[in-house]
Amino acid sequence: MGKGEELLNIEKEILSNLELPLRDGAKNLVFGKGNPEASIIFIGEAPGRNEDEQGEPFVGAAGKNLNRLLEKVGLSLDDVYIANILKYRPPENRDPTPDEIMMHTPYLLRQIKVIRPKVVCSLGNYATKFFFA
Repeated sequence: MGKGEELLNIEKEILSNLELPLRDGAKNLVFGKGNPEASIIFIGEAPGRNEDEQGEPFVGAAGKNLNRLLEKVGLSLDDVYIANILKYRPPENRDPTPDEIMMHTPYLLRQIKVIRPKVVCSLGNYATKFFFA
């Protein structure tokens, strides 16, 4: 089974998890995007309004900034993978609770395990705390 198929299986599992916090208030699952064979993965905190509406991470202002930064170092979405700790948007973009983080992170860890990146870049406070906790 290829990495893309493994990631798709994880995504389907999240969609079938009716108990996952934040699911009921979100419009879409925001799983991840990019190259499953990437050696670099960027991890954000949670989807924002634009991400929730489009079902993709980093499509709003933060995504535009990330794309500019990637271009400056000669990279594109074809070279990296992007995911969030939380797979659903917290209401009003509030900070995630410890329980919400705890329930979502097993899926992120599985994404990382499938991709097996050489470099993991945390983007934001909660993503950074997750890796240093």
